[in-house]
Amino acid sequence: MKRIVITGSNGLLGQSLVNLFLETPEKYQVIGFSRGENRSGRSDFEYVSIDITDSEKLFEKLAVYKPDVIVNTAAMTHVDKCEDNKEKCYRLNVEVVSYLKAYSEKNNTHLVHLSTDFIFDGEKGYYKETDTPNPLSYYGETKLKAEQILVSSRIDYTILRTILVYGKVFDMSRSNIVLWVKDSLEKGKELTVVTDQYRMPTYVEELALACKLSIDKQTTGVFNISSNKLMSVFEIAQCVAEVFGLDKNLIKPITAKELNQRAKRPAKSGFDLNKTHQELTLKTRSFKEDLLEFKQKLT
Repeated sequence: MKRIVITGSNGLLGQSLVNLFLETPEKYQVIGFSRGENRSGRSDFEYVSIDITDSEKLFEKLAVYKPDVIVNTAAMTHVDKCEDNKEKCYRLNVEVVSYLKAYSEKNNTHLVHLSTDFIFDGEKGYYKETDTPNPLSYYGETKLKAEQILVSSRIDYTILRTILVYGKVFDMSRSNIVLWVKDSLEKGKELTVVTDQYRMPTYVEELALACKLSIDKQTTGVFNISSNKLMSVFEIAQCVAEVFGLDKNLIKPITAKELNQRAKRPAKSGFDLNKTHQELTLKTRSFKEDLLEFKQKLT
């Protein structure tokens, strides 16, 4: 039986991982680390309320549970807020990773860490794992620093880079692109959506499966996880309207320049997924295919 600590277990990916591992409780012992109360809606796993930026408490709790694997889903991911709260962002996105790396080095622990397409500048799109990063935002900078900590370490690490994660779990602390579009259109609200930023959204269930595969196969290194076709954010919103039978006409186009977001975003991210197909044996699908599956889960 593998003992797995999931940091950020109250988040979208964190709760999805708890649910996935507990489908086979004879194989995995799950321990969730997160702030505040357990928000997963289930009590059949060990939950620890903890501020993981407190290194002393983090090391103390890890010493109690002695995990074989740590999956670090905890991060400050609100790109604009990261520009305004750099210290908080650095603590969670960089310092915590250095603590987890230090623990993993001493205890021979496999560390699975989540990263982002925002480490790239968006000049070309369809990035390979080996392409040179050049982040445009502070969020992207911190996520790149975290990657560098792991790459230069002596531990068994897996970095899973991902894009625009969406889905739904028991208790959500924040929305995501699909739910935002769906909920707004259901209320008859007009939306302005950017036409000149291109992404490959990631269904959280697929991302959770990629984490599990990397653990089961003990696959280390860097992997890209997303759907398999580059679309503008405007096209993504239109696809949500189409799949859920909502009014597309409420979605109004806007350019990135007009939108004038606080932090700069890459114009065209997206991933080359060949390594993921071959080494993780994860068969990626189009956004629409994933969305249809998500729709079924909601009904």
